[in-house]
Amino acid sequence: MSHRRTQTTRGDTFIATLSHVLLTIWTIVVIAPFLWTILSSLKTTKEILSNPFGLPGQLHWENYANAWNGAGIGRFFFNTVVVVGCSVLLVMVLGAMLAYVLARFKFLGNKLIYNIMLIAMMFPIFLAIVPLFFILQNMKLLNTLPGLIVVYVTFALPFTMFFLYSFFRQLPHDIYEAATVDGAGEWRTFFSVMLPMASPGMASVAIMNFVGLWNQYLLPVVLNSKKENNVLSQAMAGFASKAGYAVDFGSLFAAAVITVLPVFAVYVLFQRQLQGSVTQGTFR
Repeated sequence: MSHRRTQTTRGDTFIATLSHVLLTIWTIVVIAPFLWTILSSLKTTKEILSNPFGLPGQLHWENYANAWNGAGIGRFFFNTVVVVGCSVLLVMVLGAMLAYVLARFKFLGNKLIYNIMLIAMMFPIFLAIVPLFFILQNMKLLNTLPGLIVVYVTFALPFTMFFLYSFFRQLPHDIYEAATVDGAGEWRTFFSVMLPMASPGMASVAIMNFVGLWNQYLLPVVLNSKKENNVLSQAMAGFASKAGYAVDFGSLFAAAVITVLPVFAVYVLFQRQLQGSVTQGTFR
């Protein structure tokens, strides 16, 4: 009996040690490029090219000012905040309403709508680029920020519905009945009672939508070619100084840090919400 316990303990110790080693390696793989980018953003182009992995001889904070003002990252940052902020807000409201109706009410076409949303979630974005281009062109929304918002909401809606569906499905029906007895209508019951109870799921899917939309590249490049309406992903792809093909690498890395920081900050601030709710609920 003691021999089996010893073997079990050794096995658990080996698995725990191996897990920690792999997680440590993965952490280094993820963090090292980010730290290198930060260090490079404080160096001159000459220092980056001559000694890319060395420490900066002097901290060149002006790289951030050059990226923000000289390269126009500030304008592109504002465009990205507007597009992503409005998209996340709209998709959270619409996705929550759709998930709530599909999860709590039985009606003709319920399963059909649910399955259509699942199929839409698996549909590759690049296959819809050409139809989207002509649709936005006909709607006079091509190369505009509202056009990007509409497209972002459309592509994020199926995932939002799918994620929130299980949260609304597992909410106690007694609470809904109590709100109905107290005279609350469907709208008030949803916004005042049911939606707050699904807040962990709302927080998690909001974070994932924010990260995904903030890093979106293909849709803005194809559907938004007007420079003044560019978002950060487009700006980073075409980042170059005015001196022909000579790139200011210090400002380039500074712009990369500016682009990554909002996503990093959101994840750090709300990681507990994400970890605590991503496994809750059961799928249909």
